[in-house]
Amino acid sequence: MKIEKIIKSNIKNVDFSNLDFGSVFTDHMFTCSYKNGKWLEAEILPYQSISISPSARVFHYGQACFEGMKAFKDQNNKAWLFRPKDNYQRIVKSSKRLAMPCITEKIFMEGLRNLINIDLDWVKPGFGNSLYIRPFIFADQESINATESLNYKFMIICAPASSYYAEDIRVKIEKSFSRAAKGGVGYAKAAGNYAAQFYPTILAKEQGFQQIIWTDSSNHEFIEEAGTMNLFFRIGDTLLTAPVSDSILDGITRKSLIEIAKREKIKIEIRPIRVKEIIEASESGNLKEIFGSGTAVTVLPIIGLGYENKKYDLPRIKNSFSSFFKKKLNDIQYNISEDPFDWRVKV
Repeated sequence: MKIEKIIKSNIKNVDFSNLDFGSVFTDHMFTCSYKNGKWLEAEILPYQSISISPSARVFHYGQACFEGMKAFKDQNNKAWLFRPKDNYQRIVKSSKRLAMPCITEKIFMEGLRNLINIDLDWVKPGFGNSLYIRPFIFADQESINATESLNYKFMIICAPASSYYAEDIRVKIEKSFSRAAKGGVGYAKAAGNYAAQFYPTILAKEQGFQQIIWTDSSNHEFIEEAGTMNLFFRIGDTLLTAPVSDSILDGITRKSLIEIAKREKIKIEIRPIRVKEIIEASESGNLKEIFGSGTAVTVLPIIGLGYENKKYDLPRIKNSFSSFFKKKLNDIQYNISEDPFDWRVKV
């Protein structure tokens, strides 16, 4: 692996107490090209713009996927990754669905470790602080022929992060637009999945909501996921979450919360959830909590939802499931507690 370090770090110019998520990047980036049927020698370079042809197929046919993951620093200044092999397995799954070559586990893991170690000072300790890591693959062959590309680029960039949402979150249950259809690419972290949801989300924001709860594309009867999160519903003392499918992303934070719930003997049901069930539970007072889970948000309480031009507020409760899960997860991620699941990986 070739490594070229930056002459002077930009870290002193960054206000870590006032970060705009995803807009400030560390000093270096990782890159590896795929040509003639194989991955070439990887490089770590100073973070910089890249040159790409306007005929690159990613612009015309959308062959691109990505991952989202984080590194955390404990009180002893040691950095830890959280379930990185799960991210690797998911980017392989996404790549296959988009007819792209799979990055090797060796390139993926060595790229992560080397890049984070070089930019280790950008990983700040303390709850809420982390280093957001974005691995991604895209087609860069210079051709607008409507077929899969022959050339690709795999890259990793990193952004220091603090809390993702600082405001209360309300969500709208969507009945007109769909995020993904059966047999489609909903289970992959395809770039186009996110582009397609921006317009409906803009409309929802105009109505006072921050995100959308997507429903099945057939008849909008069943809950699927939110724009950047998997979803959990607490009805009474039972936790509900929808099963993953070819239209729902297999969230790594989601899987972690399910395993924590089972270990802590919290009753959890992984099953299809009807919109009607959630509305009826809210109207009866049995809907105690809704919260989202994801790499960026970790565990995010939702204080209200909208459906068919009606708004429903949720109670603010002490000893919530969301706060319990967030602490359990953070304690593992920041190396505060034991890790009975073997999720934590030292950088």
